[in-house]
Amino acid sequence: MRDLKTLMDMSGRRALITGGAGHLGRTMADSLAELGAEILLVDVEGAPTREVADDIAARRGVRVIALDCDLELAEARSDLVAQVQDTGGLSVLINNAAFVGTSGLTGWAEPLERQSVETWRRALEVNLTAGFHLCQLCAPVLKGGPSGSIINIASIYGQWGPDYALYEGTAMASPAAYGASKGGLIQFTRWLSTTLAPRVRANVISPGGVARGQPESFVERYTARTPLRRMATEEDFRGAVAYLASDLSAYVTGQVLAVDGGWGVW
Repeated sequence: MRDLKTLMDMSGRRALITGGAGHLGRTMADSLAELGAEILLVDVEGAPTREVADDIAARRGVRVIALDCDLELAEARSDLVAQVQDTGGLSVLINNAAFVGTSGLTGWAEPLERQSVETWRRALEVNLTAGFHLCQLCAPVLKGGPSGSIINIASIYGQWGPDYALYEGTAMASPAAYGASKGGLIQFTRWLSTTLAPRVRANVISPGGVARGQPESFVERYTARTPLRRMATEEDFRGAVAYLASDLSAYVTGQVLAVDGGWGVW
């Protein structure tokens, strides 16, 4: 029987992480790099992807490759996977990139009657279709390795409806397309878990609210509604991604791991 240190060892494995320059993306990249994985860090042109990659590589002593990709474009997604295949195999795919409530899109964080159909389409393209397409393109590569793992990053709002009382008196909102896309991603992951088995596992991390300088009134309401009485920090996701990416979860697939402080219990 392998010990825990061996089970979590990611040496010799490669992980592709979209939205890699963002708060959660860089945390997951750093976590897997600490376990020995080589990282393919993906974000849009203009994001500090190379700076993040260089920092992780210097601290963790592993190879971290920065790649630009506009995930709204199918051709760009295909080119991205071609680059991955040209530089080696792939063990882990993490679909993390997404338009979120604070993305600042036109017709996005608005009342329903002012939400834009075009923005809805853009959000579903990045949050859901891009994840589908990357899974489709990467599946043959993941099947070729010893232990393929897909981790899709969803949200509690893909599982439950938003409580708009939390947002009262703030400029914050939960756009319809955000919840719809994340809910779709969860069900797509369940579909993947049966169709790609036994060579590839597919699971979801479903984050709750992460503390990032939200208005005090929102934070107070949110924490009062959360059993653990606080919002998440990036550190709270390190264990979750290490578990689902490594052989610690070798017999786990099709699951939704909620990192939400107990939000979904009530």
